Amino acid sequence: MNHSTPLPLVNSWNEWDPLREIIVGVADRACFEPAEPGYRPALRDSDEPFPTGPKPAEMVDRANEQLDGLVRVLQGQGVTVRRPDALDLTRPLKTPTFEVANQYCVVCPRDVMITLGNEIVEATMSRRARYFEYQAYRKLVYSYWNADPRVAWTVAPKPSMADAMYREDFWEWPLEKRHAEMHNSEFCVTQDEVVFDAADMSRFGRDVLVQESMTTNRAGIHWLRRHLEPRGFRVHPVHFPLDFFPSHIDCTFVPLRPGLVLTNPERPLREGEERMFHDNGWELVEAPQPTSANDEMPRYCQSSKWLSMNVLSVSPSTVVCEEREKPLHDLLDKLGFEVLPVPFRDVFEYGGSLHCATWDVRREGTMEDYFPRLEYTPVAPAV
Repeated sequence: MNHSTPLPLVNSWNEWDPLREIIVGVADRACFEPAEPGYRPALRDSDEPFPTGPKPAEMVDRANEQLDGLVRVLQGQGVTVRRPDALDLTRPLKTPTFEVANQYCVVCPRDVMITLGNEIVEATMSRRARYFEYQAYRKLVYSYWNADPRVAWTVAPKPSMADAMYREDFWEWPLEKRHAEMHNSEFCVTQDEVVFDAADMSRFGRDVLVQESMTTNRAGIHWLRRHLEPRGFRVHPVHFPLDFFPSHIDCTFVPLRPGLVLTNPERPLREGEERMFHDNGWELVEAPQPTSANDEMPRYCQSSKWLSMNVLSVSPSTVVCEEREKPLHDLLDKLGFEVLPVPFRDVFEYGGSLHCATWDVRREGTMEDYFPRLEYTPVAPAV
């Protein structure tokens, strides 16, 4: 790219280049996520039923206060921050193929939207309560698309989310069966329709990792390969076989800068999948144990303690981290990063932490090849 030419309004090729514009979620009108075939929320400390309906106002206010705090930190770094629309998520939802008691929230844009170069891709999503979550971002997407003809916009095929798309008995599988099936990457979503959440993807310039999980199936990965390969990308399915409930890669495998990935010591890559990193001089550094165990997480949080790893890179040398994760701060400091700590525990109950709660729209930089010693076989073209 000619450096005298301004960057497109939408431009992000990796997870670490200097950040210029980002979307931060909002907690307004959020609800507790309902039970459905793709998800069964449960309390950590009790057999009581999981709450239903709108979240209490004080819970929403606490989350919004911390989201607003993140906005101030990013603006202090010179980043333009925009926010999605606050949808009414409280009403029942009914389509020709499914119905659900209420929707969820718009705290985590990372799950729904992803920037791949100059293109915005809207994920299919995998859960009924999140089917229409994309609507919170439509005004923003239209503003980018209308303002710059270089911006591309793709909406992935919407799945039916009918009963047949799920294995409803998945949630009752005994541990032995679950362990056997997870090594075959068979989870609650079947392989018949294209299904993926954007947060199962991690960008490394020309190369994109996609985790096969409860929220992304092989059909979804195949669609991404067929869509992205003609645009010059290489798409790599990855697996973490010790994760019994894999969902979203950004608490498991987090690139911080060229040549460095923060990894989860309890969820190693499948044997052989680390080769592309070792062969190309990348260092895989294990994250320290989080400051709180699972039973000390917020009561309604459905994520694991490894939200500690869910950091946001402002540049290759600056990382935003949750304020209580001092062991991680110390590790990043030793690795040469400036750490920007922010309180974010009250956002955990909305499905994620700092990376989840953001969608980077514009970073400096262009497509780079960080894996020059890489053997890659494209998918066969359609006949």
